[in-house]
Amino acid sequence: MLFNSLPFLIFFPCVFVLYYALPFRLRKYMLLIASYYFYMCWKPEFIVLILLSTLVDYFCGLGMVRYPERKKWLLAVSLAMNLGLLFFFKYLNFFGETLTALCRAVSIPFSAPTLNIILPVGISFYTFQTLSYTLDVYRGKLEPERDFVTFALFVSFFPQLVAGPIEKAADLLPQLKEEHPFTYENAAWGAKLMVWGFFKKMVVADQLAVLIVDPVYQNLGKYEGGALVLATCAFAFQIYCDFGGYSDIARGAARMMGVDLMVNFKSPYFFSHSIGNYWQRNHVSLSRWFTEYVYIPLGGSRKGRVKQYWFTTVTFFLSGLWHGAEWSFVVWGLLQAVYLNLERAFHRGKEPPKSPPLHLLAIVTTFALSCFSLIFFRAANIEEALYVVRHLLWGIGSPALYVKTALSALNPGMIETAVLAGALLLLFLFDLADERTDAIAMVSRWPVAIRWACYLGLVMIVLVFGVYGPGYDVKAFTYFQF
Repeated sequence: MLFNSLPFLIFFPCVFVLYYALPFRLRKYMLLIASYYFYMCWKPEFIVLILLSTLVDYFCGLGMVRYPERKKWLLAVSLAMNLGLLFFFKYLNFFGETLTALCRAVSIPFSAPTLNIILPVGISFYTFQTLSYTLDVYRGKLEPERDFVTFALFVSFFPQLVAGPIEKAADLLPQLKEEHPFTYENAAWGAKLMVWGFFKKMVVADQLAVLIVDPVYQNLGKYEGGALVLATCAFAFQIYCDFGGYSDIARGAARMMGVDLMVNFKSPYFFSHSIGNYWQRNHVSLSRWFTEYVYIPLGGSRKGRVKQYWFTTVTFFLSGLWHGAEWSFVVWGLLQAVYLNLERAFHRGKEPPKSPPLHLLAIVTTFALSCFSLIFFRAANIEEALYVVRHLLWGIGSPALYVKTALSALNPGMIETAVLAGALLLLFLFDLADERTDAIAMVSRWPVAIRWACYLGLVMIVLVFGVYGPGYDVKAFTYFQF
């Protein structure tokens, strides 16, 4: 079920009312049923995969405490099952095609079969979430959850089931076992954050996709130079607002039921002054997962600088592969490793620039490097990404003509341009306020007339300028494909 759809706008209020109407002992059962229904609205049969992950990791966790001498075997079972499912549905054809290409390159007559496999929505997210539980139990950092329903709810909690944030069991499980009485503060704060998430998704991300990004990246042969630069920069904000919007809606929905989910995005493009700082702000839950369960176990920064660079490369290679079964995602991940390793080599221990001009230059440089890597993230394959790279600077010798050609090639229209400019300005102002304080709490302290004008105005902006297709269809969230 899509957050930005009419069914969800009916589903969530019903869940919210039931949650507080039911006695505490029944809430977890209702939430579990609602979460399974939420997921089954897409393809009911794929609920079997969530149930399988839940059952295996629940019993593996209990077994590690009951049979400590078999901890390694039980961990192996959990890893094999979760990563095996992920490999089959997401990477089987990719590795088959890669193997076929390698064999043909050395004149071996082999062709791997291609299966018609549908990628289950959210599988990369819930497998990593439940794997983190098993790994923490194995390492003795967490006691296994003995209540099966609570554990099943941890795996499938609907606000963050499909696209995160990827929560740790130590953070989420205790909240699912607590009784959360209704409070106006939680309900109001959560509702406001949800509306802001809808704005980021439907007004900013979807408008950028429809007007700039998709027309260029779906017809690359027609564009060059400034149009490619503009589309790539627009994609940076599209992916941020699309995924950040999802995370805001998820956090808002959870908060309305008294559950706090982690902040997954912290203004990664407006305020990141280095690549390291960027990864402290962008998709924070995934960065934390790879740091705790890949980078640190490999050795982290404990085994010398050269090995640290290697561990960083391996971590981002896997992060790129996590995002998609295509070599362009691997290149994107390796570029992040190159950026971060060079940054560590040349700026190790240095403080970020304090003078405003240098600080702004650092932010612009970080944004430019991120945008360049996003070419490989957005392009359909390596060939298309290389086309963008080759044609990116065509015509740059005449800067005025370069910009004019880009604008005329896209020509989104005056009204659409004004809407996008206003939406991006509002996004910047909100992120600026959120950088210094809680932006929603700040607005909540304004005089009644002013703040309600802001709330109603934002709702009207979403209703009027949000992207809707024929029959009020809506665009799916980008990270559903991962």
